[in-house]
Amino acid sequence: MKILKIILALTLSVLLLCESVCAVTVSSECDISDVAVPIDSTVTDAAIGTQLDIKAKSAILMEVNTGKILYEMNADEQLPPASITKIMSLLLVMEAIDSGKMSVEDVISASEHACSMGGSQIWLEPGEAMTVDELLKAAVIASANDATVALGEQIAGSEEGFVAIMNAKAAELGMTNTTFKNATGLDAEGHISSAHDVAIMSAELIKHDLIKNYSTVWMDTLRDGESELVNTNKLVRFYEGTTGLKTGTTSGAGYCLSATAERDGLELVAVIMSGDTSQDRFNGAKKLLDYGFANYAYSDVAPELNDISEIQVKSGVQQKIKIQANDNFSILLKKSEVADVTQKVNLPQNVTAPIKQGDVLGTVDFYSGDKQIGSVDITAAENVNKMSFLTAFLWILHGLIQ
Repeated sequence: MKILKIILALTLSVLLLCESVCAVTVSSECDISDVAVPIDSTVTDAAIGTQLDIKAKSAILMEVNTGKILYEMNADEQLPPASITKIMSLLLVMEAIDSGKMSVEDVISASEHACSMGGSQIWLEPGEAMTVDELLKAAVIASANDATVALGEQIAGSEEGFVAIMNAKAAELGMTNTTFKNATGLDAEGHISSAHDVAIMSAELIKHDLIKNYSTVWMDTLRDGESELVNTNKLVRFYEGTTGLKTGTTSGAGYCLSATAERDGLELVAVIMSGDTSQDRFNGAKKLLDYGFANYAYSDVAPELNDISEIQVKSGVQQKIKIQANDNFSILLKKSEVADVTQKVNLPQNVTAPIKQGDVLGTVDFYSGDKQIGSVDITAAENVNKMSFLTAFLWILHGLIQ
């Protein structure tokens, strides 16, 4: 009897422990055990032009600031995007916060529609209240469909209205292969995008620093610790410099990923569409990011005026005008070309009044070897009025009196 009691007690303890564990980890689009498995640690050090072994239907690597494509494979093929759809949803939320239309402290009451999403979710109940900050945690970290729709409804009044804004924003960004049918990425007829389009909206989203407060978090909680969130993007834990961004998995889309990372000022976005396995998408994104960091460099270079601070003015009330070149030149180059960057000041000997502050007077031209790769404007640092007859006469009269 004593042994039987011990067995029953142990069984009850195990059941309670299991119930507790299941209760704290919210529904995720990824198998949590898979997310916790490290990615392949082998570093891809392939030279530019090398064909990478990426197990997916399409892929792309883009530099965030310039939008330059560094590698692509079927990048314009239209495919279901799954939950990387949420990149556009989150971009609109970031813009709403920036414009003051929404605040992270705002409280949102979940609608019945938002709670009916299914799939990856935090099991919102109709009428349950959460802050925008909490819903962002759920949407970004755990890819929660219910949280995403709740945020969209707060902005547009309905998911349908929000989807219309999503499509308008896609058109504005030049995403020509994309049509959204919902805010979450659940499979729907005609809900399509492409690796290139996903890279475009990813680059736009990651420019909002606020998103990184969520997309770089490995684990967090909601409901006073009762709901545990585990990031569906394992690169956050296992890849140096990861800044985000979003996974996606459905039966129609396969395994998708938009991964962003930054090292030494070079910020990249790697997109994998329709991988066969979860591991394929993470390893594919890692190969793309490794390739980019191994071969490219990005920097902001300050223009040099070679100690030239002013130039002559013709027909002005003063003989010289101060000049400036305030903008840095942003350069994305192959690492082998960085040392070859030179500058050349391109200025006339004089300029003719009237001149307004900010008028472009010349340029600082940048070269990689013999090839010009860009320029920065040299502008007037002050106003110079044109010399009138009356002003000239008064100057002469003043000189005679003196």
